[in-house]
Amino acid sequence: MDGKKPYVMAVVIQVIYTGLYVVSKAAFDQGMNTFVFIFYRQAAATLLLLPLAIILERRNAPPMSLRLFTKLFMYALLGNTISMNVYNISLKYTSATVGSATSNSVPVVTFFLAVLLRLEVIRLRTLSGMAKAAGVALCLGGVLVIALYAGPAISPLNHHRAFTNEARRRRRADEVGEGDVPDAAVQHGMVAVDRAPGVAAQGVPQQAARHAPAPNKLLATLLHTGFVVTGVSFYLQAWCIEKKGPVFLAMSNPLCFVLTIFCSSFFLGEIVHLGSILGGILLVAGLYSVLWGKSKEHNMQLTLAAAATVQVKQQQDDSADNKMDIAADEDEKQQKLASPEQQV
Repeated sequence: MDGKKPYVMAVVIQVIYTGLYVVSKAAFDQGMNTFVFIFYRQAAATLLLLPLAIILERRNAPPMSLRLFTKLFMYALLGNTISMNVYNISLKYTSATVGSATSNSVPVVTFFLAVLLRLEVIRLRTLSGMAKAAGVALCLGGVLVIALYAGPAISPLNHHRAFTNEARRRRRADEVGEGDVPDAAVQHGMVAVDRAPGVAAQGVPQQAARHAPAPNKLLATLLHTGFVVTGVSFYLQAWCIEKKGPVFLAMSNPLCFVLTIFCSSFFLGEIVHLGSILGGILLVAGLYSVLWGKSKEHNMQLTLAAAATVQVKQQQDDSADNKMDIAADEDEKQQKLASPEQQV
């Protein structure tokens, strides 16, 4: 049973992230502001993690240097604030399926940036190098397919939606009028980052008042995104990486894409287009190609290291045998020199 725990935890993590995409999309369809949503999510996560950090890690925490503080600040700015806000804006104007599909490109994009920064090397003459290059190309192709090709629509599994989109339609109609949604989406995306501080400061009480008639939905959203996703799933991810390594966890990401297709179609009534599915398949193929290349390269390095270790050990054994032979020869010579004296 202990050997199956990492697999069970990996499935639980993907189910949690499926809920994140579906619940976030539902909140945005109900009129929740993306910036305020991030504020609620991080505030809920802080309420959970801050007491645990103070109680459990207060004595073990190393002193905070200026360099470490700067690194943490840059990570919080780029990895949480900017990336989450931009991602939620894109999720607001696309679908949960697209959001889940593009998450499979994160390891590939990370590898591509590492190649540009010369932290990784692609050897195109080796099989692993060709696999990694093909993975980057497949990832790029998947992103282009999702962005440029819609394709025929696939009927949703459930026509009676658990979360209605009426609030979103009224809000868009009030803002831009009939037929202007695409232009307004582009304009909103261009000015979204500039408006973030004002929205975060003024939008919290407005959003709370807007969702006051349905506090249970708001509370469920906060509990899932703040406590479950940020608190529980982060701990489970660290546990899985410790037991099986980062490649094992990354290989389970496509499961979230498959679950999101069914859940968004069933609970949200989303109309999934063929282009999103094809693009997601290309992204998954690119992910597995890069991971396979990295795994094969890692195994090759382990084999070479083991061979080098055996060779060094053999050389040490040979050197020890030579020393023993030399010592034996010297003892024999000494005995031959001493034997005439004994005869006298």
